[in-house]
Amino acid sequence: MAEVNLWSGLRQFTDGELVIKVKADTVGKMLDELISIYPNLEPIIEAGVSVAVDGEMVSGADHTPIKPESEIFLLQQFKGG
Repeated sequence: MAEVNLWSGLRQFTDGELVIKVKADTVGKMLDELISIYPNLEPIIEAGVSVAVDGEMVSGADHTPIKPESEIFLLQQFKGG
């Protein structure tokens, strides 16, 4: 199972958890699994988040593979102008 590290502001939606174990082999499946485990994350994930896998940012790449030992970080998506 892969471990997903969340930013601290999401603790209120995950019963205080900052590291969530998920069974997924792509970024898209990982996001779906997070929503399945914690449905309150859905609006945040649907609004847009950034994902880093093994030190590389992946944007719009739901098919990006992940491994059980991958280091995954879910990051707040920054918007601005």
